[in-house]
Amino acid sequence: MSNNKIEFSIIIVSYNTKKITKDCLNSIFKSLQNSKINYEVIVVDNNSTDGSRYMIKKMQNSKTIHENSQLKFKIILNKKNLGFALANNQAIKIARGKYLLFLNSDILVLNNAIEKLLKFYKQKEKMINFLGGKLLNKDLTPQPSCGPMYSLPMVFFHLFLKGDYWGLTRYSPNDVKEVDWVSGACILTKKKFMEKLGGFDENIFMYMDEIDLFYRAKKAGYRIFFYPHAKFIHLGSASSAGRSFPILQVYNGLIYFYKKHYNSPIYLFFLKFMLKFKAIVAIFIGKILKNKYLTETYEKAFQITSMA
Repeated sequence: MSNNKIEFSIIIVSYNTKKITKDCLNSIFKSLQNSKINYEVIVVDNNSTDGSRYMIKKMQNSKTIHENSQLKFKIILNKKNLGFALANNQAIKIARGKYLLFLNSDILVLNNAIEKLLKFYKQKEKMINFLGGKLLNKDLTPQPSCGPMYSLPMVFFHLFLKGDYWGLTRYSPNDVKEVDWVSGACILTKKKFMEKLGGFDENIFMYMDEIDLFYRAKKAGYRIFFYPHAKFIHLGSASSAGRSFPILQVYNGLIYFYKKHYNSPIYLFFLKFMLKFKAIVAIFIGKILKNKYLTETYEKAFQITSMA
């Protein structure tokens, strides 16, 4: 890497994902080892207790990873788990790059995907404000990772009609496509756009944070695109504390999102009605199948909706 000015900052939030974070970082360095991009990596650790912090420090000080690695590897060590949105905002403030790439810690970069994504963004930056890459499951099958905004019909399709299966609520196009949102696991943009939008909403601990960001971005006139030719493996929910956590955070996130943006008692009523009905159905099925996880998760989800 040359000593020129940093133009590109890669931001990763880590929480108790020691091996996964290490694999993510190694895939980034491998992907960019022959690149001429002047970049830095910023890792924000949310008070991991699994040895992640020691591992990250060790990688930062390793000269075998990349030339001048100490100069381009920053670490923020939080004293408690501050959540995804706030941790990313911390990194934005110290990022030196004109361009920012937000990657989840459970991402594995395939080949030269980062360079492809950045090159396309630069070619189209008069038209594109935010860009997402193509996410794949571990078996390399496409992972739905972009879609339309979470309107009431979309929420209904997602909750009751397997909207992802039919390509209604989330999908993975094979062509460049303008969309309402892309997955928060892989977002490329400019620092100035994040600053103008005020970063991620720190009231959202995790999940739905990118939906809120892109809703605000669209209102500000920004355009979001999906780029299928830069591919990343996304393992999914690696930092979540159990299978229930993502469901409960989505419930919290949807309610917060509708209260914040739609400002309509009618919209909120129908949203809560759907969420409660979904929870009741899941509880009923859980009891029939004697599935403790399903029953307990959706009992908590019902309680969240009732108290909102």
